[in-house]
Amino acid sequence: MNEVILKVENLSKQYRLGKIGTGTLSHDLNRWWHSIRGKEDPYLKIGDVNDRNVKGDSQYVWALKDINFEVKEGEVLGIIGKNGAGKSTLLKVLSRVTSPTTGTIKSKGRIASLLEVGTGFHHEMTGRENIYLNGAILGMTKKEIASKIDEIIAFSGCERYIDTPTKRYSSGMTVRLAFAVAAHLEPEILVVDEVLAVGDAEFQKKAIGKMQDISKTQGRTVLFVSHNMAAVKSLCTKGIVLEHGGITFSGSSDDAINYYLENSYKKSEIKLSDRIDRKGNKKLIINEIYVKNKDEVIVGEMHSGEYYKIIFEYEKKKEIDPKQLTIVLQFKNENDELFTTIATDELGFKFSEVKDKGSIEVEIPRLQFREGRYTLHYMVSEKLSFNTPHQIIDYLQDAFTLNVIRGDYWNSGVLNRPKGFIQEAFIKLV
Repeated sequence: MNEVILKVENLSKQYRLGKIGTGTLSHDLNRWWHSIRGKEDPYLKIGDVNDRNVKGDSQYVWALKDINFEVKEGEVLGIIGKNGAGKSTLLKVLSRVTSPTTGTIKSKGRIASLLEVGTGFHHEMTGRENIYLNGAILGMTKKEIASKIDEIIAFSGCERYIDTPTKRYSSGMTVRLAFAVAAHLEPEILVVDEVLAVGDAEFQKKAIGKMQDISKTQGRTVLFVSHNMAAVKSLCTKGIVLEHGGITFSGSSDDAINYYLENSYKKSEIKLSDRIDRKGNKKLIINEIYVKNKDEVIVGEMHSGEYYKIIFEYEKKKEIDPKQLTIVLQFKNENDELFTTIATDELGFKFSEVKDKGSIEVEIPRLQFREGRYTLHYMVSEKLSFNTPHQIIDYLQDAFTLNVIRGDYWNSGVLNRPKGFIQEAFIKLV
């Protein structure tokens, strides 16, 4: 059984808001006076919850509050949460970039961190010199670094520019080199923040493959922060979800992702049932729209290539002939251009019953949308005969927003490029 390599107990981090140095002397003296009398720091008793959307009453905020978890050798822990949840702060504390306010961290072996683009690099120095500098920061000897430098340079793909100052590197090249150093100097624990998002799709695939190799083949531990749920799902064995500086869920990576997606789904401030800009005779009203994934979890984000159901909850006000019922869904892109349409009459679908209350489920076997935000417009209508126009029952524009993020549609290990429609195709060389 693998041993615990990292254990975090009652970890908290408090920050003082406002300009640095304003009034801190009096606070420091107050802390000192309490300390010499053997009393608790008075400022640990105050402080707001880490919620960036709410104006607080205190100058102090808890970026992290009472964090507890442990990681075993060879495990890959995914740390998930919205912007401002405390993910980067947690990694900085674990990496010893900043100290915790309270709590303890117990770890075995060397921790290598990749937190921000260019962290630990001197931009006046060349790529080769920065490999030695970064390796020394991570605790390696010059001989140890020299034995791996060729492998590091080859993995980074920056060989042509390796003797050029890194100030002339692009952000993607800097990330490539920094990751190559951190991954090849054999740390017991590798800490990786969202910085891989800066790299291109080919490098992301390469980096994820290297992290899988580090954990599975070498038995080393990886802590991985990302907003890309596809990457978390493919790489991580465990997951924790952070919200307002605290852990709200801990479990398998799949369960953590489902929990995060389910809780990131939030209803609009204006309920769909309260919208007054709808058109039609209102024989039937759509009261709510939401999306479920293959695990029947309501989600706020969708991934290209995955199964979803768009669910429309309705209430019937007057009798409707189900054979005449038609539903048309239009999806528009961020430029308000019509992207695609789903229509029941085009599909040849006929309804057999319209209940007093029920739901319409639109199944999407594999989502062919690329990354972006799409607005959904719907129209429920009656088609009395082939030659007569549709009689609108319930029509609403901008009824729902779909947030689509990149996925691996073809299971090729390459994330889809952003924007547009994924056309299914088969290619051969003849």
